[in-house]
Amino acid sequence: MTLEELVENFEFLGDWEERYRYIIDLGRKLPEFPEEYRTDENKVRGCISQVWLVAEVSEGDPPTIDFMADSDAAIVKGLIGIVQHLYSGKTPEEILSSSTEDVFEKLGLDSHLTINRRNGFQSMLHKIKQIATEQIASESGTSSASLA
Repeated sequence: MTLEELVENFEFLGDWEERYRYIIDLGRKLPEFPEEYRTDENKVRGCISQVWLVAEVSEGDPPTIDFMADSDAAIVKGLIGIVQHLYSGKTPEEILSSSTEDVFEKLGLDSHLTINRRNGFQSMLHKIKQIATEQIASESGTSSASLA
């Protein structure tokens, strides 16, 4: 799902009560998160809720990155669903060229999430971009960062 498709879905729903239900529903549809990934190393710092995020790089040409994440909070799981729709299956370059401000602004999250949720969402996006940067560095041979 693209950002534009998410925006259309949000606009179709109308009020924010319906939009929150939609976000929570996105979280309910996330695949099961393996217990072995619930480690301190995979935690996203800056989130009030517990959030774990791992990445897997495909062997394709060009390689793409898929993200798996989970949280102990329903609304945050929904935000993870948004993140997965927007960034999983993308190349590192596509991830780095996307604007996180666009996500917030176009979906209206900038004015409808608490400051703590916004900061946590930004922390997830920052970690995703960091993983993409590390992948580009490892492809060029300048680093051998572990992603998961």
